[in-house]
Amino acid sequence: MVKRILQLSNENSFFLFGARGTGKSTLLSTLPFLKQAHKIDLLKPSVEDAYRLDPELLEKEALALPSGSWVLIDEVQKIPRLLDSVHSLIESHKIKFAMTGSSSRKLKRAGANLMAGRAFTYHLYPFSELELGKKFSLESALRWGSLPQVTNLDSDSNKRKYLDSYVYTYLKEEIQIEQLVRNIDPFRLFLPIAAQMNGEIINYSNISKDTGVSYKTVETYFQILQETLLGFLLLPYSKSVRKVQKQSPKFYFIDQGIKRALEKKLSLPVSPGTSEYGNAFESWFISECQMRNDYLQKDYQFSYLRTKDDVEIDLVIQKPNGQEVLVEIKSTDKILDKHLRSLKGFENDFPKAELICVANIKQEQKVGRIRILPWQKAFRVLGLEKGAAGGLGHLDSP
Repeated sequence: MVKRILQLSNENSFFLFGARGTGKSTLLSTLPFLKQAHKIDLLKPSVEDAYRLDPELLEKEALALPSGSWVLIDEVQKIPRLLDSVHSLIESHKIKFAMTGSSSRKLKRAGANLMAGRAFTYHLYPFSELELGKKFSLESALRWGSLPQVTNLDSDSNKRKYLDSYVYTYLKEEIQIEQLVRNIDPFRLFLPIAAQMNGEIINYSNISKDTGVSYKTVETYFQILQETLLGFLLLPYSKSVRKVQKQSPKFYFIDQGIKRALEKKLSLPVSPGTSEYGNAFESWFISECQMRNDYLQKDYQFSYLRTKDDVEIDLVIQKPNGQEVLVEIKSTDKILDKHLRSLKGFENDFPKAELICVANIKQEQKVGRIRILPWQKAFRVLGLEKGAAGGLGHLDSP
């Protein structure tokens, strides 16, 4: 079994949010303090019906438990009103709750009681390279992604079937049954377009024309992808909050397998040297940074930088101590001068920033202020490994 990085509290109630198939239930089943928990699985229709029809059922069951007991509720967003009882039981009877969910959207829309800090909030993602270790394959991650079930399947055929089924299940159970959108057809049309634009600056107007829905509805669709934890926004870099709000963000799917399933490209390989490979590598690296930042509680802020002349930096990292890092991400195994032009172009504008080029190379190099790193080492230098402080450090010996 793959050991997850995420450390969950054994003393405080918590929410564990994550997209379907990220292994929330599996993770909780490994925790010793939840072995004797009273379990409520709302994915089972009979269980959901019982709690929906009897709002006081949870309280009746919990009051029969000793003070300090744990109650595990799977997919709590199915019945948001249960959280009122959860709040009361935490306060009056010291019952502790572990609650999973694949979406926070329904809870927010229902005005659910999120208990203002009385329950911690965690997020679980597909497997990180840091979790898989020697089992990790970059080529597999770029083609199939790293959902736990995908990594357990041996054949390409089975991986493809699983991911196709995953996308269908997401549409049916997460969107349609939970009624996150009124009309499923435009959203169904939107998903492959969003996948094609993965890592690109969002053009809401163009997507609106392609899907036949309003600009505002397209914004809502992207919000749904975020709140069902399938992806995240990368905001434009600026020292001015107003300027950031006037510019469009980029959107990244959290997993390449999901993204490629939506595009209907799973039958095709992701070949090194192609633009698709380069885009997939960039997207994977940024998603990996996002996961590690959350798991390791680094509180880094991520953004991208693009000038009016279309000079772009893939990733800008702002650390809590004020340090800034400009990161260019290249999938090539040989860095040429053209690959460093963007970083060189910003040297004078960011005199104190670290300048890093992440590449698919074997050994570290340096050109002026620019540090060219193998992607494996880049995470350590950026402080995105356990025990890694980040910083310039020393070059590897040639």
